[in-house]
Amino acid sequence: MYCSGCGQLLAPGQGVCPQCGRPAAAVVPPVPGLQFQLARYSGNVKALAIVWIVYAGLSLLLGFMGLAFANAFLSGEGGPWMHGPWMHGPLPPQWLGSTVLHFAWIYLVVRSGLALAAGWGLLERTQWGRIVAIVAAILSLLKFPFGTAMGIWTLVVLLGYRNSTLYEQL
Repeated sequence: MYCSGCGQLLAPGQGVCPQCGRPAAAVVPPVPGLQFQLARYSGNVKALAIVWIVYAGLSLLLGFMGLAFANAFLSGEGGPWMHGPWMHGPLPPQWLGSTVLHFAWIYLVVRSGLALAAGWGLLERTQWGRIVAIVAAILSLLKFPFGTAMGIWTLVVLLGYRNSTLYEQL
């Protein structure tokens, strides 16, 4: 330990600096149970990261299936079992159906990519991962019921002074 005034090396337990007479700073005791809190918080963050990655995969898979069905339905290529209003041709304004489907594909890829990036960033415990996870949580709050649950869980685990300091210490 060194003197905060002159930089003189102090012996352990020495209360006053022998060179400048300044009182030595008191040793700050370690926070009791900090390692247990960090271990528990680390487990919460890891579980959250894994669930974000699974959520991204399921979202991509189910979205792909839904958009493939929507594409077949709107284009009239659903086969003999398809009896939709556009069975014998494309959607009346021909550009509308394909435009909506293109935006839906882009939205699906961006949403799944954001969820995957949030999970990966949380697994790696990076600062950008925490920020991406918070953004993904806020955006998924309207995706009832699973997106809402993921968003609330993420915000509870990652927001707040205590949780942000624990995350920084990971």
